[in-house]
Amino acid sequence: MAKPAPLPLEEAQARLLDLAPPLAVDDVDVENGLNRYLAEPVRAFRTQPAADLSAMDGYAVRPGDLAGPWTIIGESAAGHPFAGHVEPGQAVRIATGALIPDGTGCVILQEDVERTDNLIVLTGTPPDPPAKHIRRKGLDFNEGDEVLATGSRIGPAQVALTLSSGNRNIAVRRAPRIAIIDSGDELSASPEACAPHQIPASNGAMLLAMVRTLPCEAKRIGPVADDLKAMAHTLARAEDADVIVTSGGASVGDHDLVRPAIEAWGASIDFWRVAIKPGKPLLVATREGLNGRQIILGLPGNPVSSHVTAYLFLLPLLRKLLGAANPLPRRFRTTLGEQLAANGSRREFRRAVWNGSSIQSQTIQDSGALAALSASNALIDREANAPPAAIGEEVFAFLLENGGIT
Repeated sequence: MAKPAPLPLEEAQARLLDLAPPLAVDDVDVENGLNRYLAEPVRAFRTQPAADLSAMDGYAVRPGDLAGPWTIIGESAAGHPFAGHVEPGQAVRIATGALIPDGTGCVILQEDVERTDNLIVLTGTPPDPPAKHIRRKGLDFNEGDEVLATGSRIGPAQVALTLSSGNRNIAVRRAPRIAIIDSGDELSASPEACAPHQIPASNGAMLLAMVRTLPCEAKRIGPVADDLKAMAHTLARAEDADVIVTSGGASVGDHDLVRPAIEAWGASIDFWRVAIKPGKPLLVATREGLNGRQIILGLPGNPVSSHVTAYLFLLPLLRKLLGAANPLPRRFRTTLGEQLAANGSRREFRRAVWNGSSIQSQTIQDSGALAALSASNALIDREANAPPAAIGEEVFAFLLENGGIT
């Protein structure tokens, strides 16, 4: 079998994301929509603030009446506005978030006055400009404004904004259905009972944990033996999945059966092999399933390779299916805390620790080294054929702790 030239990372990511079919739109209560992505924009049904409010505790007076003294004629509290009109020489005690009383347009801070009974005198400096401590009507948003764009991720702040704008429900894409398949004769379903020729089947659990950082419906199947009939039976159990993820068997060895199995199942290979390290033998295929186009993502079997390719391909694919405007993980710049040797011919993602100001790669970079992966919170992104890099030199990196969620 002739091996295709490995694709550059960005080309492979773009080709995969272009395959993602649009999923149906659901309306959900925003309080149940955490980590979903908007399928339609959110527009405000009200203005926030709906009227001028005080930004501080103090006394509301007329803006042209800043010398004092003033007689206190009432109070305006949050939810309990002052009902009257304020004349020159009068003031209203006002709390943060309270409605600005009629006739006033200035809030003097409580620490800038001295109060005796119902009389206050100025002891500090009046605000400049007079409206300095006032939140104007519509400061946050106005009725009819688009407060959240299509593709925005719903986090805690977005939940609050949606409700504050007068919306209860949001439009999101339905949760994609994911089937994760472990394959390999060497895999043992039991981590407690492993023969010397076996290893625990941990990749599927790892991938399931990664997928569960997003609002998806995921199931794990396997481990599956290196047998075409066994793999065909397993694929049949994933007939309803939007995305099928396999771990192992995506190379071209005598026992690597993912490609012939999915082709026999009716899938078409879109691309195979990406010019990255770890994770070169990545496979992407499509098939028409029960619910439309299925995407099959064949990840390498080495656990670090499986994790890195899931980070760079699987999670972005799921975010795209969920409707994310920016599904790819974002790089950041940092400085090296160690020297790095020249890189080889493939773009490399080195497991590393970022301490907030500099980054240092793990000593062990083997694609089977789970302890080093577990101790890492970042990936250093090294371009193919990159020259040696010195301590303090700037590099690109990705954070691993949040799964690259944007």
